[in-house]
Amino acid sequence: MAKKKKSTIESYKLKNGEKRYMFQIYVGVNPLTGKEQRTTRRGFKTQKEAQLALSRLRLAIDNGTFRKVTAETYRDVYDLWIVQYEKTVEESTFVKTKELFKNHILPAMAAYKIDKINVDICQKHVDEWAAKLKSFRKVKSYAARVIDFAIKRGYIETNPFTYVDMPAAASKKVVVTNEDEAENFYTREQLIKFLSCLEQESNYKAYALFRLLAFSGMRKGEALALNWIDLNFTTKELRINKALSRGKDNKLYVKSTKTGEARTIKMDDNTVAILKEWKKKQKQDYLKLGFNTLQSKQLMFSNEHNEYLQPTKTRKWIVHVQDKYELGTITTHGLRHTHCSLLFEAGASIKEVQDRLGHTDVQTTMNIYTHVTNEAKEEAILKFADYIKM
Repeated sequence: MAKKKKSTIESYKLKNGEKRYMFQIYVGVNPLTGKEQRTTRRGFKTQKEAQLALSRLRLAIDNGTFRKVTAETYRDVYDLWIVQYEKTVEESTFVKTKELFKNHILPAMAAYKIDKINVDICQKHVDEWAAKLKSFRKVKSYAARVIDFAIKRGYIETNPFTYVDMPAAASKKVVVTNEDEAENFYTREQLIKFLSCLEQESNYKAYALFRLLAFSGMRKGEALALNWIDLNFTTKELRINKALSRGKDNKLYVKSTKTGEARTIKMDDNTVAILKEWKKKQKQDYLKLGFNTLQSKQLMFSNEHNEYLQPTKTRKWIVHVQDKYELGTITTHGLRHTHCSLLFEAGASIKEVQDRLGHTDVQTTMNIYTHVTNEAKEEAILKFADYIKM
């Protein structure tokens, strides 16, 4: 058997000119691959410090207690973890998670040696995230997942993020503003005016889409993924079982609904009639473009290439109408909030609203319900005074 090259301690210089010491040592043969393994240690300030570390490492190898860590830094562990994580979530969730790591977690922690990360380091970065991010708890949770992965792989024993003291959410400056302008919803009268103005425009596709959103309460992504077969014109039932989302390389794809559950909702006669009219117009308009819209999987709302409509398109449409007719400003998602609010005003129960909008958490529905009941306080006291008449 060939004699292994003896490890030597070498010096090198940092960019700032400071001297450091390093060594590389043979640690045996990988039992899985049969290939020789070496490990490198660097960053020692003195040759004596490096020599001590080398001696300890040799002793561990001789005693059989040394095991080469395949992932030495936080970034190394993240690279292993993200591969497994991708298999467990929707593509759109995976893309958002990678962005979160790219923008916040990796810039802070990537270079740390995984076995050197302690509570103080974690506390420092959690405090930094809390100072600038509203979602700092989420960031901390994802950062901790990588450490949990390292524990499962035997790189470390405990997760220092567990012992971090979570800061209180950063206090927000109180800004005095008009509540109606701040709220992302329309009143009954505002909604009627919005849809009336939209109907006057030449874009019937936009009118049909916004009418559907306002009278169904469905999410925009759910509407843009609809096929005509999802709507039963006879029973006036709409099946919502998928959603359009953005995945890798900014590409659009269809996934399950946000909750992962399908739901069927009833639609009103007028909205169904508007959608029926849009289906006729779509057939005529797209035939001129060379597309047959009578196929079974035809999208209810598509672009000029008869492909998925870009979700950003709705913002352009809604802003155009709001500016042209000087309407109150809400987002496309605000129509979902509008539908929810007006359902409560019309007397629907919390359970009915929750089922129609596909809320898995009743608290989401209750938050909107609280808003509506606050709006009704003045009307309630007027009714009370009128009833008492004194």
